[in-house]
Order: sequence, then C-alpha cells, then structure tokens
Amino acid sequence: MTGAGEHPVTPAPPPISGVLETGLYVDDIGRARAFYEGVLGLVPMVADARFCAYRAGPGSVLLLFLRGATREPVRMPEGIIPPHDGAGPLHYALAIPAGSLAHWIAHLAARGVALEGRVDWKGGGVSLYFRDPDAHLVELATPGLWPNY
Repeated sequence: MTGAGEHPVTPAPPPISGVLETGLYVDDIGRARAFYEGVLGLVPMVADARFCAYRAGPGSVLLLFLRGATREPVRMPEGIIPPHDGAGPLHYALAIPAGSLAHWIAHLAARGVALEGRVDWKGGGVSLYFRDPDAHLVELATPGLWPNY
C-alpha cells in the first residue's frame, strides 16, 4: 500500500522505438500542401479535405491537419481517433544527409524560402531554420546534432 501522493513501484516501461508521427495544424490545407510538396518534395500517402499524411523518412510520418477540423472524434470501422487540435507556431526537425546541406540552401533560396537561422553544432551537425506558411519553425538537420543522431 502507498500513502497519499506516493506511486507504487513498477518496473521500467517497455522501450520506445521512435517517433512515428508528428502532427501540425494548418489554416489552409491547400497552401500547406503546396509548400510541403513543392518546396520539401514530400509525396502524400493519403489526403482529404481535413488532413494530409507524408512519408518523412523511414518509419516517420508528417501529418498536416486543418486547424479545427479534428476537434470531433473520427469514427472508422477500425476504431475511434479521439479529438485533438493545436494553435501557434510549432517546431520540428527533418533529418537530412550532411552532403546535401549546400543543395538544400540553394534549393530553398531558389524557391524564395528565407533562412531564419543556422547553427553549427559542437557535435558536427548543422541545422537550418525557416518557416512554413503557417509560421511553424522547420529545421533541416544533419547528423551530429544529438548523441543519437
């Protein structure tokens, strides 16, 4: 038995394999898709008027949701997805090969995407920062940013 405010002792949780999905909320799904497909070259796996799912590397999915369109549960034959939503500019990073950094800089400039920042990390990685049309902070990062990347 535990006292008030105490938690029972349990074994360590099972391991986590990775981040499978990252979700962003956008005001205009068409405008967002034009950016993610035209600038970042992502290809939709599935899309409708409410959302779009992109493969963002091995085992990773980037989801764009129309802001406010996911505030009700989604009922499907397979089960129910609970409601969710978000507001404000968020941040996420996409992994890129170290050898592609100069190409990405030129590619973004050619498409009129302004870089807001660059960090040359002590571990050897480099991060480029820019905004999507909904002011989310997008980071392109080369290996050496984190001990596990």
